Formats: sequence, C-alpha cells, structure tokens
Amino acid sequence: MLKRLSYLFTGESISLIIFVSISYLVNYTFPDLHLYSLFSFWSSFLLLEFILLQGSIYWFVKWKRLKRENTSVAPMRLVLWLRVSNKWNLGMITGIPCAFVADYMIWHPAFPLGLVIAGFIYVFAILEYINYFHIQLSYDNRSDINSLKQTKRFKQACLSKEFKRLGNL
Repeated sequence: MLKRLSYLFTGESISLIIFVSISYLVNYTFPDLHLYSLFSFWSSFLLLEFILLQGSIYWFVKWKRLKRENTSVAPMRLVLWLRVSNKWNLGMITGIPCAFVADYMIWHPAFPLGLVIAGFIYVFAILEYINYFHIQLSYDNRSDINSLKQTKRFKQACLSKEFKRLGNL
C-alpha cells in the first residue's frame, strides 16, 4: 500500500512540473499557437494544475499517514479542505466556457490552433476531476483492471468515499 500511495503522489507531482515545462516549450517553439495569449488556455491549464495539486496533496498525506501512523485514512481537515476545493473546481469548470467564448470573440475570424489545445486541456481537466471526485477512471494496475472486468462497473473515486465518510460523522 505504501508503494502504491508513493507512486500516486509522485506521479501527480511530476505531472504538475512536466505540464508547466511542456506548456512553456510548446509556447516558445510554436508562438503562432498564441497559447499564452488565450484566456481559455490559462483557465483550463490552471484548473488542471489545481486538480493535480489536490491529488498530489491527498495521496501524499495518505502515504505519510500510513507510514507514520499505520493508517491511510485521510484526516478530517484534509477532507474538509478538499470538499471546499471541490466547490472551486466546479466553479472553474462551469466558468471556463466563458473564456473560450471570449477568446473566440477576440480572435475571430482567425482561429488559433491554441484554442483546440486549450479545449483538450479543459477536457483532460474535467476527466481528472471526475477521476478524483466521482468515479475512478484510471485503471493502471492488474488489481484495478481485474476488478473492472469482474464487476463491469467503474469504482467510486477515493475522494467520493472520503466525502461520504465525512457526511456520516
């Protein structure tokens, strides 16, 4: 279990850094994409980074707690913070389409390919959000895949279970 939690928090943390580096390299290498000029890019990118940060913190705290206290149950303070963060996530998810509309209005009739990239980032951020807060979409080990094959249903996301636990207290 320690190994799995370590894999999860390091993977999310590395993703945070790699995505920043990739965005810089893409913007620098392909300035015609106008990535850094697009509200839709910045809002989608910041949403994705915020969700990944939440995941990194969540998995790190669980890992640290299992290592020190022999329990991987997330502390209430963390779960409460994540519940508040969830509201921020939803607010950003529902508000970001306005950034796409604004970019379209600003750049019309030109249509920078950066808008398409921003759209992919937005969709990826929403999938990450669903994966963390609602339904587990990522099945990256044999146990998860076997469970999916056997039950033919997606698992409930870990944070969703944490929120239910919070509601029962």
